[in-house]
Amino acid sequence: MKVLVANLGSTSFKYRLFDMTNETQLARGGVERIGEPLSPCFAEIGETRLERESPVPDHAVAVRQCLTQLTDPESGCLKDPSEVSAIGFKAVHGGRISGVHRVDEEVLEAMAEMNAVAPAHNPPYINAMKLLSERLPEIPLVAAFETGFHQSNRDAVKHYGIPFEWAESFQIQRWGFHGASHRFIAHRMAEILQRQDARIISCHLGGSNSLCAVAGHKSIMTTMGMSPQSGLLHNNRCGDFDAFAIPVVMERTGKSLLEVIDDLASRSGLLGISGISGDVRDLEKAADNGNSRARLALDVFVADIRRNLGALMVELGGVEAIVFTGGIGQNGQNIRKDVCHGLSEFGIELSEDKNRSTGEEFSVHSASSKTEIWVVPTNEELVVARQTRELLEG
Repeated sequence: MKVLVANLGSTSFKYRLFDMTNETQLARGGVERIGEPLSPCFAEIGETRLERESPVPDHAVAVRQCLTQLTDPESGCLKDPSEVSAIGFKAVHGGRISGVHRVDEEVLEAMAEMNAVAPAHNPPYINAMKLLSERLPEIPLVAAFETGFHQSNRDAVKHYGIPFEWAESFQIQRWGFHGASHRFIAHRMAEILQRQDARIISCHLGGSNSLCAVAGHKSIMTTMGMSPQSGLLHNNRCGDFDAFAIPVVMERTGKSLLEVIDDLASRSGLLGISGISGDVRDLEKAADNGNSRARLALDVFVADIRRNLGALMVELGGVEAIVFTGGIGQNGQNIRKDVCHGLSEFGIELSEDKNRSTGEEFSVHSASSKTEIWVVPTNEELVVARQTRELLEG
């Protein structure tokens, strides 16, 4: 079985193609600037890279463009597009529909109900799914929702302190996201530790950020809430924020509610505090050159991670391993060091020498640390491919 895993933006389509008989990646590629006069399209198949530019008006044409490259007689890895058994989507928010589902009208309606809380994610996925359903009806579409992994959270950590009928009627609760990444880390760490019952805290740090407490392969508690804008601060999104500050900002700036929401969703987080960038690499350079707001942004980020790390440790009742993943988690030596600083009383000791290591997967804890600390690259696309295969196989 071959599964194409899609990652969509409003004007982009990226994919990875997996052969699920042995879970190997056959190819990766995508199309940028969909809808413009010329759209760059690329595919990496083995060591061969194919590139071309042509008009790509919509996501359905983008998929066909990619399938054409994958079936190229000289360098392709498919004989025919019919070899693709399904397209799997790392869908973000379905609200009342979670887990893994064949894409149909009910799934699309449930996603549309959550557009207001996932405005950057749901609309482009819905539009693309509709197009692909109409124009590529021969290929099954599967939505693997990010919220699915966190369905195992107990009610006490899902509910907000709001009128109960809001939760019942409007699905307002802590849903959690980055489910594919945390699911991958949970299973990979069980292999590394050779324990199926290990208590793990997965730290997904990148453009958006969340921590997840895991026990026995299941999510116990996570930092993101109702929307992907919540939890830890992100590169340009605010993270958790006191709702009662919004009317103050509206009154004193004259901005509308939608304008303030847009500020919180696109001009906040690391970018908002620093005023220069939402990229940790840029902020570290600026801080080293004396930029106090860049330093403040990094310090707030680390403090936010540590505050939530402590909460997850308490919920788990102890932890066997802390895992850093995502772009910052894998490459942010300073962030890892600062997060773990001064935690030896809790049995968490980072080795500065090991923390300077590079590579795909390595430990960074000291010999005396009671808690193992690891750097592990995530593979969200492989998780979605596995979920797609499992659904199709019944």
